[in-house]
Amino acid sequence: MLRAITMFTMIFVNDFWKIHDVPHWLEHAAFAEDFMGLADVVFPCFLFAVGMSIPYAIERRYAKGLSAESTVGHILSRTLSLIVMGCFLGNSEARVGADAPYSIGVYWILMVVGIIGVWNLYPRPANALQRRLIIAARCLGGAILLYLIFTFRNTQGGVFSPHSSILGLIGWSYLVCAMTYFFCRNSIKRIAIAWGVFMLISIANTPLRECYGGLPLLSLGEGHFYYGMLSLLHIGNGSLVALTMSGMLLSLISARLMQRSLQWKISRAAITSAAFVLLGFIAHRFWIVGKIEATPVWVFYIIAISVMLYTVLHCLAEANITAWFTPLRPAGTATLTCYLMPYLFYAASSITGIVLPDVLTHGIIGIANCLCFSLVVITLTGILQRLNIKLKV
Repeated sequence: MLRAITMFTMIFVNDFWKIHDVPHWLEHAAFAEDFMGLADVVFPCFLFAVGMSIPYAIERRYAKGLSAESTVGHILSRTLSLIVMGCFLGNSEARVGADAPYSIGVYWILMVVGIIGVWNLYPRPANALQRRLIIAARCLGGAILLYLIFTFRNTQGGVFSPHSSILGLIGWSYLVCAMTYFFCRNSIKRIAIAWGVFMLISIANTPLRECYGGLPLLSLGEGHFYYGMLSLLHIGNGSLVALTMSGMLLSLISARLMQRSLQWKISRAAITSAAFVLLGFIAHRFWIVGKIEATPVWVFYIIAISVMLYTVLHCLAEANITAWFTPLRPAGTATLTCYLMPYLFYAASSITGIVLPDVLTHGIIGIANCLCFSLVVITLTGILQRLNIKLKV
């Protein structure tokens, strides 16, 4: 449910580019702006949900009797898959130059088809023919992606490069957190210490407000080994990893406290959220609230929001108030597929030149249009899922 709501909102806010007069509180904050809109909450909440799933995913592998070595291989494979997909999305942000043999619309279609071909969760083959067809589909998908890699040219004449996107950031954060769980398995204390380390990195590496000099607390000089190691694992200032690890901790704590009463859980969740809001309020004296800068203030507020949102959803599930979730379910069960689907709609618009009438792109009507678009994308994802088209990494 948490993944589905987050993905629904992500598609909604990502569609703002085609409308006008969007209230500022719905939008992303600009660089160096001391502000957090709805759009600045979505991606970190998704990272939180990714973290929550890590303990369940790894423990499920152990329950099936799979080895530790295969689990490490699975973690590395998932990471590489997300990073590779992120590269295709990231390169398309610069659009396609005139010297490429296709338009941006065709690129998006080939990208989606290629990714589905390689990473689709195919049904178990019943015979040799089906097995060969699945292998052929994967090979075709791989060939399409290789074609894009070698032929892509952006508007500045640049070639396909390791330019990542949100999926890449998720992949690197997942790698660090999944490996942390692998070594600290089920130890809340050890994972909490690791979370504290990444929060300290965030606090030390994030530039302070201008009135405090505008520099990070820790400044070791360009090229220092410390920064090189952070860059090697794409940890940045540690904030994204800390957010993902927060989700891991909530999963572990929730599992330990499963037998407690609902009222007890609600009260502890409220206390936890209030504590992080207070931490954010205190930290706001020294840092701005900024998603682009991934400041500690932003991290503390996002953790508070995520804990309360998860608690509300938990209460609804306990009370069996879940009928509202049915239309959104595909976004929670086929999340990666859902994330790619908007590119098919954008490709169709780019190729055909069909755009929304101007009357549907302003104010409340424009916002309603984006909400409807999110529902259409999720509905399409559900249809594809019933046709055995669902990405799995």
